[in-house]
Amino acid sequence: MAPHSKRNSAMGSIRIIGGQWRGRKLPVLDAQGLRPTTDRVKETLFNWLQGRIANRRCLDLFAGSGGLSFEALSRQASFVQALELFPPAVKQLVTNRQVLQLDEQKLPIQCTDTLQFLANQPLQGFDLVFIDPPFRTNLVAPCCQLLQSYGWLNPAALVYIECEREASPLNVPWSLLKEKCAGQVLSRLYQVEGERVC
Repeated sequence: MAPHSKRNSAMGSIRIIGGQWRGRKLPVLDAQGLRPTTDRVKETLFNWLQGRIANRRCLDLFAGSGGLSFEALSRQASFVQALELFPPAVKQLVTNRQVLQLDEQKLPIQCTDTLQFLANQPLQGFDLVFIDPPFRTNLVAPCCQLLQSYGWLNPAALVYIECEREASPLNVPWSLLKEKCAGQVLSRLYQVEGERVC
């Protein structure tokens, strides 16, 4: 979740809550607008995804602290493409990738505008997409439209969306599997139509 307003450069931390790096803490920028997914929300999400992460290709559209990317890889995702617009956050993501001794081909991190990135045909589709932009930036709906229009989603792909509680309802052609509010955070998990090939 990239910050889009004035930031400071203090440090905080995130904790990986499951998988091979369970309990590991990683430093992250403590910057205005950078809102790492809380342990409580992550626990809910990854309980929803239990048994559906290993060997999956994942796309993290607003990587921010990297909490969702690192959590997925800790639980044996085969590949995570992380996108982040804020250069200092990208630098910290790269540092944390090195700390975990991850190959950059398994976790490529790209400093880019997510909407521009999605307005292209992918070389290969994804099985799981995380959409967790900064709150109140109206980025969720255009991301969903681009994912659908440009063929980013494999058959039976899962799409996780985290947004502000008061966000407008989404008009997407996917099945809503799970939904939960925790404080000001609304979490939804959708599934694309079709059957997974492998």
